[in-house]
Amino acid sequence: MNLVLASVLAYVAAQLWIGLAVSRRVTSEEDYLLAGRSLGPGLAVFSFFATWFGAESCLGTAGAIYARGLSGGSSDPFGYALCLILMGIVFAAPLWRRRLTTLADLFRDRYSPGVERLVVAITVPTSILWAAAQVRAFGQVLDASSGVGVELAIGFAAAVAIAYTMMGGLWADVATDFVQGIVIVLGVVVVGAAVLHGVGGVGDAFRAIDPARLTPLGEAEIPLLARIEAWAVPICGSISAQELLARALACRSARVARSSAILGGGLYLVMGIFPVLIGLLGPSLIPDLADPEQIFPRVAQQVLPTWAYVIFLGALVSAILSTVDSSLLAASALVTHNLVLSLRPGLPERARLSISRAGVAVAGVLAFGLAISADSIFELVEGASAFGGAGVFAIFALGTFSRSGGAPSAYAALLSAMAVWALGSVAFDWSWPWLGSLFAALAAYALAAVWSRRRSGARP
Repeated sequence: MNLVLASVLAYVAAQLWIGLAVSRRVTSEEDYLLAGRSLGPGLAVFSFFATWFGAESCLGTAGAIYARGLSGGSSDPFGYALCLILMGIVFAAPLWRRRLTTLADLFRDRYSPGVERLVVAITVPTSILWAAAQVRAFGQVLDASSGVGVELAIGFAAAVAIAYTMMGGLWADVATDFVQGIVIVLGVVVVGAAVLHGVGGVGDAFRAIDPARLTPLGEAEIPLLARIEAWAVPICGSISAQELLARALACRSARVARSSAILGGGLYLVMGIFPVLIGLLGPSLIPDLADPEQIFPRVAQQVLPTWAYVIFLGALVSAILSTVDSSLLAASALVTHNLVLSLRPGLPERARLSISRAGVAVAGVLAFGLAISADSIFELVEGASAFGGAGVFAIFALGTFSRSGGAPSAYAALLSAMAVWALGSVAFDWSWPWLGSLFAALAAYALAAVWSRRRSGARP
């Protein structure tokens, strides 16, 4: 067994041990889904950061910027960092004060149980597809280190993620996020420092970058709405995710929720600069690379000794695991808490906890099946984006801060957004289908609200 594979297996074993250790703290559904609403700033900041900093943050960002320059980083790290910061500034405290358990609780309380169930149907596939993408990425990393075969490696990756998420729920998720966040920071900084040292320092690094690659909004010929969409999807489309909201709700106070999201976003931005730098320097370090997403690990192999490369590989595994466990738990929380348990409200805590754990297992098996059957990580990520609804963001924001509109407005916004997204992306091949569906959702919400008021006023 080579050193790299042995190190990965040892690291995975440590994650399982942490999951088993913290599982003793889980005695209720609230412990399992929200870590007892007791997170302090230390754990919360790293959990916000590590949950969002996935494989695509290292591999995808560096590859996109290698291929398209700085405009390739609109989503990651800049868009997702702003998403976390916006969650802290605008949403974290008001949502924490509502004492919600899941995202869908907001839609039940604000609109109706029917809207709650429709949102679950829209958002759960996104979480499972996202988990499948991370599981496949972990499997490919493990296969590259060991040669055991992609299918076996993907199966092992799924089993690990299911095991420690089932055991400890959000407590295990947050505890491992803390460890994984530290490893991510170490790994990314080690690679970035080695690259800067190799090119002669920060000044020489910037002089080596083609100025044409430093345009953040893309080429002028790209339609303006398409460039706006590249920023809107990660910022607005991700802010209404269960994975993100769970961290805010799990904090011990509204102030901790607000500050931790903002600091987590700041840490994300700082760490995300390193993949950006490697992507910008990539053409001068490794020109004409056939697969741009290989630029980060290829550069790491070139500039790092074996011990440092092990740290980098641990960082990559950390980034993957910290995202997949959150996605599995999010899918389970929405299905079990908002669908299954809503039908049996009187169940004792032990039964509720068992059902929540079973939900993680089911979500993990589905993610494994999708990961095995997909042709690529990109295919899974693209599918996850397709299920995301601008309508969910619209009724999330309006439902949090506005009293206008009820269940008819929410239904109109959700259904209009899905219809316009499908037409725009499939039938008409728009370059801005998400923005189009957001405009449709807002218009439909407003029209339905006016119609409801008039109908109510017309009654005797």
